Amino acid sequence: MKKLLFLVFVLLFSGILKSQEQQVVVPYTLADRDRSIRTEANMELKFESQQRQLDDIKTLFYWGFGILITLFLFMLSYMIWDRRTAMQPALERSSKAEENSRNLIATLREYSKKHADLAEILRTHGIL
Repeated sequence: MKKLLFLVFVLLFSGILKSQEQQVVVPYTLADRDRSIRTEANMELKFESQQRQLDDIKTLFYWGFGILITLFLFMLSYMIWDRRTAMQPALERSSKAEENSRNLIATLREYSKKHADLAEILRTHGIL
């Protein structure tokens, strides 16, 4: 029985060793090498074309952002200019109103020199 068991063990072990000993050799021919070189060249061409497309997209983004920023700055400066021109007539009116007020006060002071009741009213309000 021991011999039989030993024999089975030796046969199985030798079969395992024999299966590991066999190697499959794949021949690498010149045609394979040429095909590999052509594939590599095609991949490089594809990569270069994709790189060129990415550069074009990047340039497009730069132009787009440049135009948008220019438009924003133009709109901001237009709004500031518009507010200034809209406020200018109001400032001119207010300066005319101040001048009219000064003229009126000067006239009332002159008139109050001859009329005591007006002078009393102007003193009460702190004008004279």
